Amino acid sequence: MVLPRTYIETTIPSFYHEIRTEPEMVARRQWTREWWDNHRVGYACVTSIPVIEELETGEHPKKPETLNLVSGLPLLAIEVPIGEIVDTYVRRHVMPRDPRGDALHLALASYHRCQFLLTWNCEHLANANKQEHIRHVNTLLGLPVPILTTPMELIGLQEVPR
Repeated sequence: MVLPRTYIETTIPSFYHEIRTEPEMVARRQWTREWWDNHRVGYACVTSIPVIEELETGEHPKKPETLNLVSGLPLLAIEVPIGEIVDTYVRRHVMPRDPRGDALHLALASYHRCQFLLTWNCEHLANANKQEHIRHVNTLLGLPVPILTTPMELIGLQEVPR
């Protein structure tokens, strides 16, 4: 059985080691840990240098632990077409001009044919209101569309859509 390739975006290791105590932050931390510790084995997880760089430059009280969480994951290559895809996302208003990181994460997951992009970024990535726009632009680019989702949604997923 081939495991679905799943791009781990920056917010996943960040929330795994989240220390804020607001109920929403605690819930996201718990769902992230549940997925990572108990469900991740059903997925071929990958990440990228931009994720590592974002984690390195971010202000995290548990920065070493956060970086360690993704240290063994395979890294997706940033090939020349990725920059063109990012530019298209920004030009077609799929993602805002700033931060370009969201467009880069989506471009990497799409170009490398990941079935899932796992994130807690529900403004620019895991946002149902953006799905059709992303699907339209990726279709024009000849790219598949990864399922943009949160750990909470993957915990209950029994069968991987194809």
